[in-house]
Amino acid sequence: MSKKKEAVTVERNRRCEGFSTYARTYDLIHAHGVFSLYKEKCNAEDILLEMDRILRPEGAVIFRDEVDVLIKVRKIVRGMRWDTKMVDHEDGPLVPEKILIAVKQYWVAGGNSTSTQ
Repeated sequence: MSKKKEAVTVERNRRCEGFSTYARTYDLIHAHGVFSLYKEKCNAEDILLEMDRILRPEGAVIFRDEVDVLIKVRKIVRGMRWDTKMVDHEDGPLVPEKILIAVKQYWVAGGNSTSTQ
């Protein structure tokens, strides 16, 4: 009975938490298999929002994962106004893992407005 109780406790304590770092700290994040690893535990949106928080404007993320996962990620980050480019794995196009490069854009509300002194 105690083993069963421990397993339930472990399951209850599993949750997605933010990184213990300041906002806009990183210029580059390399996420190798993160979404496949956490797909049953965390929402992709939550992971991407946390990456957006800790990444500086014009910072980049290199995602390496399965194609179907990266297509979902690309759709979300485009909605966050990030520029993306998907490329084949370095071992060739027949490898099911692809690489998605996403760059967080620096943008200001109002688009073309400029400040005057």
